[in-house]
Order: sequence, then C-alpha cells, then structure tokens
Amino acid sequence: MEHVHLAAEEDDLYSGYNDYNPTFDSEELDNDAGFQQAVRTSHGRRPPMTAKFPGTAIGGRALGTSFGVESSFGSESRLLKSRMPMASSMGRPMTGAVQDGAARPMTAVRAAGYSSAMTRGSTFDPLGQSKGPAPPLEGKSEDTPDEKVKILEKKVNDLIEESCLAHGHGDLQLSLDRAKEAGRKERALVRQREQSGNADHINLDLTYSVLFNLATQYANNDMYAEALNTYQVIVKNKMFSNAGRLKVNMANIHFKQKNYPKAIKLYRMALDQISNSHKEMRIKIMQNIGVVFIRMGQYSDAITSFEHIMSECPNIKTGFNLILCYYAIGDRERMKKAFQKLICVPLGIDEEDKYIPPNDDTHANLVIEAIKNDKLHQMERERKALAEKFIMTSAKLIAPAIEATFAAGFDWCVDMVKSSQYVELANDLEINKAITYLRQRDFNQVGAVETLKTFEKKDSRVKSAAATNLSFLYFLEKDYDQADRYADLAMTADRYNPAALINKGNTVFVKKDYEKAAEFYKEALRNDSSCTEALYNLGLTYKRLGRLEESLDCFLKLHAILRNSAQVMWQLANLFEMLEDPHQAIEWLMQLITVTPTDPQVLAKLGELYDSEGDKSQAFQYYQESFRYFPSNIDVIEWLGAYYIDTQFCEKAIQYFERATLIQPTQVKWQLMVASCYRRSGNYQKALETYKDIHRKFPENVECLRFLVRLCTDMGMKEVQDYATKLKKVEKMKEIREQRVKSAREGSTRGTRREGSASSDSGHSSHGTSAKGERLSAKMRALPGSNEPYEASSQRDIDASYVDPLGAPMERPKTAAKKRNEDDDFADEELGDDLLPE
Repeated sequence: MEHVHLAAEEDDLYSGYNDYNPTFDSEELDNDAGFQQAVRTSHGRRPPMTAKFPGTAIGGRALGTSFGVESSFGSESRLLKSRMPMASSMGRPMTGAVQDGAARPMTAVRAAGYSSAMTRGSTFDPLGQSKGPAPPLEGKSEDTPDEKVKILEKKVNDLIEESCLAHGHGDLQLSLDRAKEAGRKERALVRQREQSGNADHINLDLTYSVLFNLATQYANNDMYAEALNTYQVIVKNKMFSNAGRLKVNMANIHFKQKNYPKAIKLYRMALDQISNSHKEMRIKIMQNIGVVFIRMGQYSDAITSFEHIMSECPNIKTGFNLILCYYAIGDRERMKKAFQKLICVPLGIDEEDKYIPPNDDTHANLVIEAIKNDKLHQMERERKALAEKFIMTSAKLIAPAIEATFAAGFDWCVDMVKSSQYVELANDLEINKAITYLRQRDFNQVGAVETLKTFEKKDSRVKSAAATNLSFLYFLEKDYDQADRYADLAMTADRYNPAALINKGNTVFVKKDYEKAAEFYKEALRNDSSCTEALYNLGLTYKRLGRLEESLDCFLKLHAILRNSAQVMWQLANLFEMLEDPHQAIEWLMQLITVTPTDPQVLAKLGELYDSEGDKSQAFQYYQESFRYFPSNIDVIEWLGAYYIDTQFCEKAIQYFERATLIQPTQVKWQLMVASCYRRSGNYQKALETYKDIHRKFPENVECLRFLVRLCTDMGMKEVQDYATKLKKVEKMKEIREQRVKSAREGSTRGTRREGSASSDSGHSSHGTSAKGERLSAKMRALPGSNEPYEASSQRDIDASYVDPLGAPMERPKTAAKKRNEDDDFADEELGDDLLPE
C-alpha cells in the first residue's frame, strides 16, 4: 500500500507520468551482466511472451504492460525478481520503450497530443492529419436479395408517378404505357420475393396502387373492358381493405357505356359496403343513382333518391334535378315546393360585405386586399354563380307550367326569390320575362317593351341592362331614333357598359358618321378588352373609312381570340384582296373552307381568285364544288358554261345554260347560249329548233333572227325569206326607238340648262337621287335587252359571299343586346350527372 496514493493527497495529479524505471535504460545495458549473459546463451532466442493483461504505467503503480504476471499491482521487489530488465525476452515492449530507434508514445498523454517522441524531433499532430485522407466508404452490395427488392420497389413507384404526371399533361397513351410497365415490374417484384423466401412480406399497398392506376388509365383511354377486368381483380381480392368502393368506378364505366341497369346494380352494391359514417360518399352515390334513373326515364325512382338527399344533405344540383323530375311528370304543386327548397339551400359562403375594407384600419385593409381575389373567394363566386344559374333556369322552366300563363308563373317565381337570399336575382328574372316576350314575338306595349320600361326608375345596373335591351329592340325595328335614345339612357346609367356603347356606335354608324362610331367602339374596348363585338364593328368601320391597314389589325386581333370564326376569316380574305394581295386572300379562304367546307360562296370566291391569277384548272375545281353545293348561282353557272365553251366541250356547257334558263326564264341570253352550243357542236337541226322556239318567245330579238337567217340559208330552207323580212322590220324599229331615246335625252338636257342650279342642299339631294336613278338605269342597261345579242352584254362581277353586317346595319343584333348566359334556354340544360371522381 505504500505505493498507493489517494488523489486528494497529491499536489499534482499528472506528476510522474514521464518518469521511467532506470532498469529500462538502454544506455546501461552494456554494464548489465544478466543481459549480456542472456545474449550470449540461447535464452535470448526464446519466443516472446504474450501479455495476458496489458497495462499502462500510471502514477506510482507497478508497470504491468506485457508482463505475464498475476496482477498489474506488483511491488518493486517482484518486478526485479522476474528479471524484467531483459527486453529481448518480452513480448510487447513496455509503454515508453524505445524500439528501432524510435520512442513509442506514452499512452497516458496521447489523448492530449503529448508524447516522449516530441523530444526526438516529431511534429505535433494530435488529429493524425499527416496520415492522409480516410479511405472511401465501402459501397453497399446490390447483389443481396433485399437490395434487389428495394430497387424494384423504387422503380415501380417511379413508374406510377410518371404515369400520373403524363395523364396530368394530357398524354393519355404515355400514361397507359407507364401504368402497364409498372404492372410488369410489380409482378417481377413479387416473383423476386417468392424466390428469396419472403413471400409473406409482399407489399399489398404497392400492388393495389399499381392495379388501381392501371384500371384508371384504361378507363381514361376508353378501354372499358380492360378497365373493368382490372377493377374486378382488385374487388375480388379479399386482402385489399375497402376495395368495394371501387364498384363506384365500375358503375361509372357502365354509365358511360349506357348500360344503366348494371350501373344501378353496382352503385347499390357500393352503397351497401359503405358505412353510415361516410355520409358525403353515400349522398354522392345516391345522386348518381338518381341521375341514372333520369336517363332511363324512371322519374318516380329518381324522385325518391333526390328527395332523400334533399332531406339529409340538400344541395343545389340535387334540387335542380328534383325540379326537372317534377316538371317531367307535370306535378305543379311539387314543382313549387321544390323551387322553394332550392332557393333555401345554404351555400356555405361568406357575405360580400366581408371584402369591403374599412377606412381607418390599414392592417385590415391590406389583409382584405390580399384575400379579395384569392382561390377561396374565387371558389365562392363560382359556387354562387352556379346557384344563380340553376335558380334562373328553374324559374324559366317552371314559370309557364305552374300557372295559367307564363307571366303569372314568372311573377310567382319573382316573389319567391325576393323573399330569399337571392334578392338581386329578382330583377334579372323580370328582364328574362321581357326576353321571353321577345322570343314569342310579343312587341306590344303589354309585352317586352312595357316590361323593360318598368326598369327605367330602378338602380343603375338593372336600368342599364333594360335600356340596352330596349335599344336593341328598337334597332331591330329600324326605329333608330328610339334606339339612340335608349342607348344614351343605358350609357347614362352605366357608362362602363360595353353593350350600351356598341348600341350607341351602331346608331351612329347607320347615320354614316363612321369616325364617331369608331370612337364609341374604342371606348367599349377600353371598358372590356375581350368584347369581340366591338372589335368586329371597329374593323368594319375602318374598312368603310378606307383605313384598310387598321381594319386588318382589328381582324387579326379578333382572329387570335376567335380562331374558328368564319366571318373573321372572310373579312381578312376580303381585306387582303382589297390590298391587292391575292395570295394571302387565297390562304385565308383555304383556312375558311376547313371551318365551313360546304359554303358555296366561299368556294366560288376561291374560284374567282384563281381565275384572276390565271390558274384555270384550280378555278374550275372550286367553281365545280360550289355548283355541287348550290346549283342555282347564276355567276357560277355562267363561268362553268363559258369554261366548257373555251375548252371546246360545248355539249357539256349545254346543261349549265339550260339550268340558267330554268332559273331566269325571262332572260333571252341563256336560251341563245343553248342554241349557240348546239350550233358549235354541229347539231344544226337542234340549233334551228331552239332558235325557232326563242323567236316564238322573243319575236323582236335581233340576234335570234340573224342566226335563223344564217342557218336557213346554210341549210337551203324556204323560211329564209320570211326571217329576213322580219329581221329588216325589227332592225328598222330598233333604229326608230334609238332616235327617240336620243332626242328625249337632248330635250331633257336643254331643259336642265334652262332651269339652272337649285340651292346647295336641294341640289345635293337631287344629285343623290339622280345618281341613284343613273345607277339603276345603268344596271338595267347592263342587262341584255330583247333586241341585243348576247355577245354585246357586259360581263358581271361575282358578288362577295359575305355581305358586311353593317351594310344592312348590324345583321347580328345580339351583339348589341345585353349579354346573357348562353344557356338561357332550359332545353339546353344538361342534367347534373357528375359522377364520383375516380
């Protein structure tokens, strides 16, 4: 115990660590007799001894490192007896011993970075950085069965994700391919588990996901048989929990295939497997059952389903469908009750007052500004708009059925709506009442006009809508003064109403004040940049002003909005033709016939443009197509007949001129062309008979008599003298008539000179009237008279296939009326047959 010291008694806990036994001093080995004796004998060649209890030199304890003795706490005398100074007979060198000229660091101070080697030139490196970087970690082996299974599972999950993303991007075929590949990988995964003896650890969730995604993609690609087979595999597997719900998806597929009895059966099976705790799911399935009954015409069964839903969890769609069923069976009283239930359905949305910012709270204003147009508020607006749509449609549907007249029915609906949460819909219902009068052609004072006039003293929004419709109505009746008055009234009530501005522009346009009309159309576009009617009318206005480039810009913008509008494409083609760019005009007409491939006027216009370009073959193709769709166009018939005459196929031209004769039997030129075709083809007998028939109908036609004289002369017939005499008489009468016309013109000219000029205003008016008379007489002179040959008649231009709507002011008056929903007619409403999402 003399060598055992308590820590509390020591002044320095770390003293003595660098001390070592002088027995191990290598400098004294030459003087050690025992050591020298061992070296000279075989004792030094013994195998080294292995230490059983390695120790370290700590404090004043005995050094037991590499000593095969019974304890590390030995006395100094025992260490001397064991002859430990002989280092050659030891196994591991002692702590701090020198070996091969290098001192072994002392373990007691190694953790702090100190060792005896420091005294011999070693560098201070407590972290061992001089040894270089650590070797890289050994990679996991992928050859083990567990690793292979994990890799396969990851591939399957990635394929399912890719399939879903492809479907989201609209690539249905790619989504199906990925789903099929995921199915193959999943089966390979199951086999891998079975081979490794882990069949009990099959991932059922992964299997379910693969099969469900595959069935869904089959259904999306309209491969209904494969989808049903895949769903059947899932449903029949008892290991999948809640798989019975997928019978809803199977029923949806049968519904798409119009296999309604099977769909109802599966819906009811799914309903039996869903507990009452899933109330919303059960309600949706019952709604689908009701919709299927409607499709089957079993309205009583559908009413049962819808009534249960309205009593448990009422909603707008179910209420609307219930009204449709009552209307189908003609039950007036239940229609009224269902309408009252419909307007009492809670929407579950906040009031609009919530989004009105207070004036004093800046923080609240910022919050309200942030949520004013967020996703939640958009959803609320959509839900409210849908509810208003169903209520308006229901009112228009049942109004004529619940009372003796539709006016009384509308009044009842209006009273009910006024006492509900949809008070603002009452005015819209009354406007729809007026629109119904319009559809019934009831324009009298107790009808549409009177109903609309009742809104003149109401709030600005309703007043503007009513005045807009009144302006539209008077515009149709060509009462432009009243139309202008009500357009001004609508603008006063709501200056930002684009329909009112369009009506005002139309009334100015018919007065030929195109610049002012353009300003109103521009203002309508500033208020509503998506107002296509204003943009269209602005393009027509620029066209009338001769500003073709600006008109072209308007119609190009309009084409970017209305990609398949035939009128817009026609205007573009017409503008390019006016700009003397026939190639661009042909390009737009080619696009137009992809939208309306059977429009004969468009085909005829294409033929005209190709004819002007000198491409007769293409012109003939389009003229022939135009004639096939509309065989009564005189211009097309005339061109085709002339084409066959130019190509020396007079026999084929006869059928076209005979059709022209049927269309215009009083025009002698078509009958003359028929006879000319017979004469040119060498059928003189038939030509002679035709000329004789023409002479009986038009005895004063000089051209017919000339050809009769020529034919009779060539054929040596006796009638030649009679026809020659008649020809002289007709020519003499023609000369006398021309002299009379000439003298009458000279006399009228002298009378005009004597009268002098009138006032500027009356002169302008007279000039306009005379110009109109000159144009009319010129048009009549252009037609061949009964005594003029066909060759002397002028060739008429082919008319455009579309007339500008503003030529006969605004052919589409609905563009100027108040905008209404496209689904105003309840007959266009579809049943609310939304099925459960798959």
